[in-house]
Amino acid sequence: MTLQGRASIRVDMSQGQAFDLTTGVVPLLKEYGAFLTNGVGAGQADRIFHDQRTLSAGANEDLDLNGAGLTDAFGAALAFVRIKGLIVSAAAANPNPITVGGAASNGFVSWVGSATDKVSIRPGCSLALIAGAADATGYTVTAATADLLRVTAGAGGNHIYDVVVWGASA
Repeated sequence: MTLQGRASIRVDMSQGQAFDLTTGVVPLLKEYGAFLTNGVGAGQADRIFHDQRTLSAGANEDLDLNGAGLTDAFGAALAFVRIKGLIVSAAAANPNPITVGGAASNGFVSWVGSATDKVSIRPGCSLALIAGAADATGYTVTAATADLLRVTAGAGGNHIYDVVVWGASA
């Protein structure tokens, strides 16, 4: 199987100010990200996982980025060694934020400062990490010691989130 595509974050906004005879507008169009080809080097990825998941109130799950459990769209088992991109998006209808990070042990932490760090994602909001085209490393995953991405639901009912992870097998 091969993987190729584009991952980006795009900002397309303008700010205006009315004056007596005219209106001034300052546009901002900026895009961050990378075009990816198949492989394990800079600007490359060869694995992708994507899913929409549901957690009950207060529950958590650990997505094992290198061990068992994650499969691609064709059912093949995935083992990431380097993450080139991660998107976690909380459904707008969620009753409270979800948190990402802070696994009890073996946490995937190369994207944060320490194993206890967590990011809160409010309903309708998203977290995105995208390694640039020149970055061959991305965020490292270490089998059995630093490979669990924890997602925790807040209180008040079911929490739905989308997750997309892409990266390299070597």
